[in-house]
Amino acid sequence: MSSTDHILVVDDDREIRRLLGDYLARNGYRVSTAADGNEMRHLLGHSKPDLVVLDVMLPGTDGLELCRELRSQSAIPVIMLTARDEEMDRVIGLEMGADDYLAKPFNPRELLARVKSVLRRTRALPPNLRQTQGAVRYRFAGWTLDTASHQLTAPDGVLVALSGAEYRLLLTLVEHAGAVLTRDQLLDLTRGREASPFDRSIDVQISRLRQKLRDDARQPRIICTLRSEGYILASEVETL
Repeated sequence: MSSTDHILVVDDDREIRRLLGDYLARNGYRVSTAADGNEMRHLLGHSKPDLVVLDVMLPGTDGLELCRELRSQSAIPVIMLTARDEEMDRVIGLEMGADDYLAKPFNPRELLARVKSVLRRTRALPPNLRQTQGAVRYRFAGWTLDTASHQLTAPDGVLVALSGAEYRLLLTLVEHAGAVLTRDQLLDLTRGREASPFDRSIDVQISRLRQKLRDDARQPRIICTLRSEGYILASEVETL
């Protein structure tokens, strides 16, 4: 963790803002807080945090819409805070581009662990994904994935934006092209943790990647599903 790591906590509960702000500050982070979307936008206009902790239930523009708004403008990682019984909020949050989620109520130590994990993932790939011979470009089905810039280029030359989670997942699939990877394996390779029994984050990210790769979900040709087994990048991959 860098001493300059800046966390923005967005929650309309004043006590939660105070609690998380104090706890994260005691653990070496610089913390800003916002009570709603307007305050978040104001703070983002003056500084760029390293990570945003964003509650789903906010007055005015809700956290899901704010996450989509934030993702359309930057690659700042986002951890969503959701109600424990609102599974759909978690799924939609991931669809909007969130990097992780945490259900309320939670222990601040758990949030701290998630913050460290997300920051670590966004700054350095896990050892199993690191290139031993420097950055490379991969070409598959006409698409090009650049590991130096983390950019995905379409066959027609258009750059397609990827969130950090989407990039890590696509890189994992590309580097294991032709191999079937289970959801647990993909979560372990891209996030460094085991899946919970009802964790649908990989399925959501696969769906988002298919949309960006223009891969028809009904008859996918690039990222294919093997029922009860997992996913496979079915295209031939060339290293440039």
